[in-house]
Amino acid sequence: MLRVLEQHEVRPVGTTRTVPVDVRIIAATHHDLTDKVTQGLFREDLFYRLNVITLELPPIAQRREDISLLADHFCLMLANKHGKPPQRFAPDAMELLVSAPWPGNVRQLLNVVEQCVVLSTTPLISRNLVERALQYKPERLLSLSEARNQFEHDYLVRLLHLTEGNVALAARLSDRNRSEFYKLLRRHLLEPALFRAWVE
Repeated sequence: MLRVLEQHEVRPVGTTRTVPVDVRIIAATHHDLTDKVTQGLFREDLFYRLNVITLELPPIAQRREDISLLADHFCLMLANKHGKPPQRFAPDAMELLVSAPWPGNVRQLLNVVEQCVVLSTTPLISRNLVERALQYKPERLLSLSEARNQFEHDYLVRLLHLTEGNVALAARLSDRNRSEFYKLLRRHLLEPALFRAWVE
């Protein structure tokens, strides 16, 4: 490999004659090779011969605008592979693909699309199929009163941390009088003294 990269020639097995080659090598990895070289897990001389031009390709979770393009491309490619007519994703199914976390990056997207293509019985791939392929479990949506209560509790906790349990200061910062502020603390079972102890 080093001879190819450095001298652009190879020596076939069993001969003493070298053969010139004109190739361009594209190498890809998800590892930090600089770190691997430091740890002695990757050859330094090979690293510097490969590292001529470096392109960093972020994971698809960081470039969501590409997900629909990739999904459509994979869909056509895989329909052809499995001998099925052209298929496409329903708008709500594509919306789910674009918003998914994709810890497995492009490989996971390819697998999900393939499962959908194979299992779909219609030209339009449904959201349900995508959910099954992603093993998607939607979070329960809080009611408005639950969400408001959760926000209020979190706000009070942050305020007490910030003021080190000083109720007068916390009430002033929240634009509430002290008696009203104490009612809020009792409703959320919060004890200011605990926040003073936490700081100490």
